Amino acid sequence: MAVRIRLTRKGGKKQPFYRLIAADSEASRDGRFLQILGSYDPMADPAKIEIHKDKVDYWLKQGASLSASAKSILKKQGIL
Repeated sequence: MAVRIRLTRKGGKKQPFYRLIAADSEASRDGRFLQILGSYDPMADPAKIEIHKDKVDYWLKQGASLSASAKSILKKQGIL
């Protein structure tokens, strides 16, 4: 099982809210996941980002790969 750190979409129509999750790479975007690693709210001004650094570090040490959007968010937070 290959684990991927990526975003899953939550919220209503035209009000997106995203969770940073660790999930099986074959799972659907809003499907099953292993653990919630943080959240991202692009509608707030400035965008609100909350990351659990210890959980992200754990999954990266386990060999999880990052999606492009997750990598961008983690770089902005200074975790990568």
